[in-house]
Amino acid sequence: MKKLAKLNDVKKLEQLKHLTIAGKIALIPWFMKRTMFFLLLPCVGALVQAADFKLDHAKGGKPRNIIFILTDDHRFDAMGFMGHPFLETPHLDAMAKGGVHFANAFVTTSLCSPSRASILTGKYAHNHGVVDNYNPLPKGLVYFPQYLQANGYNTAFIGKWHMGGNIDHRQPGFDHWVSFKGQGTYWADGHGTSRKVPQNSYDGFNVNGKRVRQKGYITDELTDYSLDWLKTRKDKRPFFLMISHKAVHADFVAADRHLGCYKDKRMPLPKTFPDTKANYADKPMWLKNQRNSRHGVDFAYNLPNFNLNNYFIRYCETLLAVDDHIGSVMGHLKNIGELDRTLVVYMGDNGFQFGEHGLIDKRTAYEHSMRVPLLMHCPEVIRTGSTIKKVVANIDLGPTLIDAAGLQSPKDQFDGSSFWPFALGRDIPWRDYVLYEYFWERNYPHTPTIHAVRGERYKYIRYHGLWDVNELYDLQNDPDETKNLIFSKAYAPVVEQLSQRLFELLKESGGLNLRMAPDRGPTFPLRHPERSRPADFPEKYYGTKEK
Repeated sequence: MKKLAKLNDVKKLEQLKHLTIAGKIALIPWFMKRTMFFLLLPCVGALVQAADFKLDHAKGGKPRNIIFILTDDHRFDAMGFMGHPFLETPHLDAMAKGGVHFANAFVTTSLCSPSRASILTGKYAHNHGVVDNYNPLPKGLVYFPQYLQANGYNTAFIGKWHMGGNIDHRQPGFDHWVSFKGQGTYWADGHGTSRKVPQNSYDGFNVNGKRVRQKGYITDELTDYSLDWLKTRKDKRPFFLMISHKAVHADFVAADRHLGCYKDKRMPLPKTFPDTKANYADKPMWLKNQRNSRHGVDFAYNLPNFNLNNYFIRYCETLLAVDDHIGSVMGHLKNIGELDRTLVVYMGDNGFQFGEHGLIDKRTAYEHSMRVPLLMHCPEVIRTGSTIKKVVANIDLGPTLIDAAGLQSPKDQFDGSSFWPFALGRDIPWRDYVLYEYFWERNYPHTPTIHAVRGERYKYIRYHGLWDVNELYDLQNDPDETKNLIFSKAYAPVVEQLSQRLFELLKESGGLNLRMAPDRGPTFPLRHPERSRPADFPEKYYGTKEK
């Protein structure tokens, strides 16, 4: 048997000859070959993997440096140029003025880990399998930076990973790595918070495998790490840098220099905020019930004295450091003469509700939850000051940036498509609706499983596994989603059409089976006994016989 094992090892080594100079490995004595076989295995695996990610160059395309800046919980309208009543974001405004604003950008699941997985894999949650913030990452996920890395790009990741639970080790596709576990923390000593945040971590940074303590404010430190890498890299290859911020995730904590900037400002209450019969007419029961929950305005985060206006002010003040970060990155590019040639992309991983429909947080398929800012800046090729209203999504980022890098996207790898031609001013055939999905979590049991489709005019929302009401909104005439048209006879054909389109999109993308994940982490089911009462069934559900 030992002789047979030796012979098998020699045969395997013979298969490696093409990786050596003139096959000289065959001349090595057999007793050394066995050791070399096991030493070479990881190298062979890496070479095979790199070959799998090789892409053809796009006709007329060329590689360019790319910086992708991702923020957390940044809703689509929280920017100065969007007409915000007091928030000032001069650097985001300048980015929009000098680039392109995708006004209808959405996430396909409005939750940190699933959305980030969709950005990096280009897939819906039902395909990548990351459906909550707590479970380990499924094996075999492929991230679009792996393609850039295998095709001549120097790649770096700096910031919040937050997929697979509290991990921060280096992930595939990145040469340089700086990250932290879970949610990290705004300040190393945790000051400024008003509550304990699940998955907060005080373990500092993982910098290329070395544990480094956090010294200051998280947004500023990530800015410093980013600029340091940009200024000190000696690699002559084009680069891809992904900067992933903790901000502006709750519990919001502003940099000390921004504390109190907006203390005298008042947040305009949304049209759908009031706890009135008119506001909840024909709306789902779960929505009214969630008002009195951890993610509702009547018992937000289960705090006894939650103040929505103060929380919104903290959110806006926390965003100011992100805008400073944009200014620092763009300023560096300008100083070295690379601003016009470098593609800078800014996006939020999901939105955030501040009283819309009586809710806070995200997860829902309502506009302020699923709609996000998306800006692209590269004056050398992008039409400056343009606005694109096509419906684009986080699943499109991977193929778009591969396209921008002058490469052809891999076949059958992404659920999304490249919208790079739109940024260049070219028109291409495009989707009519984007699919949205959210899978119920035991951690936050007040939000049901949701499937929805969102087009340029209509949004249809379907709830799964509960006795309740679906929703249809005509966003052209009702951008605030005040009137649910699900019972309207005039809109019955639209409901039927969009219900059919929803299931077509699910079938086309392999999403007809629900994704399940083991229960992990804490659960927050509390209601306040003295605040808003449970919902009643819609009047149209009452009757004594079938119609």
